[in-house]
Amino acid sequence: MNGPVSETTTMGFDVFIPARYGSLRLPGKPLIEIRGKPLIQYVYECARSSSAARVIVTTDDKRIVEAVRGFGGEVYVTRAEHPTGTDRIAEAVDALGLADDRIIVNVQGDEPQMPGSLINDVARTLVDHPQTVMSTACHPLAASNGQNDPNVVKVVTDADGLALYFSRAPIPWSREGQTIHAQRHIGIYGYRVGLLKTFTRWQRSELEQIEQLEQLRVLYYGGRIIVHHTATAPGIAVDTREDLVKFEQSLAST
Repeated sequence: MNGPVSETTTMGFDVFIPARYGSLRLPGKPLIEIRGKPLIQYVYECARSSSAARVIVTTDDKRIVEAVRGFGGEVYVTRAEHPTGTDRIAEAVDALGLADDRIIVNVQGDEPQMPGSLINDVARTLVDHPQTVMSTACHPLAASNGQNDPNVVKVVTDADGLALYFSRAPIPWSREGQTIHAQRHIGIYGYRVGLLKTFTRWQRSELEQIEQLEQLRVLYYGGRIIVHHTATAPGIAVDTREDLVKFEQSLAST
């Protein structure tokens, strides 16, 4: 578990954690107990270690609502039909009446080791690049460590650090068989409330539906996404049963 973050950020932002019960690869994932705490609580505590003014879990499942309230967290109950976490967050920020220029950081509900410092960095990166509508993060990915794994999302950026494309496929692809220094996308997003309102009005693009990557909706409609590069991975994201075992083992070693 990450400790409190020592540095502070001057801008105000809030963290929203979208969580759903019906994960295809690991059903009931947010409520799986590890050392007496549900997975969603680890994620919430990571978010609280950032400089966020407020941390809110968004979900449509009453079991998750009860669990979050049980450990003293804040939760907003959304409709069930949202296709992505960003759509779910958009409903919550609209209902809460947040200002269009308010910055929101989306920390996914399966990131129990997301550093508070990285959450701050994603918020700060958006502030520092006002010409962009969204921020996210990545770290170097060795060719032997997930480049061909569809569960590992890759990103390529331009000379200014703006995202060109995200994919589950190995990008870039070396036609000559050279060693590729790819970048792994980290599932965290920063955006302003105004963008969220627009996001929900856009139709899901074919690219988004094929890759199942919501950030492709922003690229498809011409939005620019700035990518914060960090040297190391933020920790274990729990997508599969194997990831869960790795997370439990990491707790045992601390």
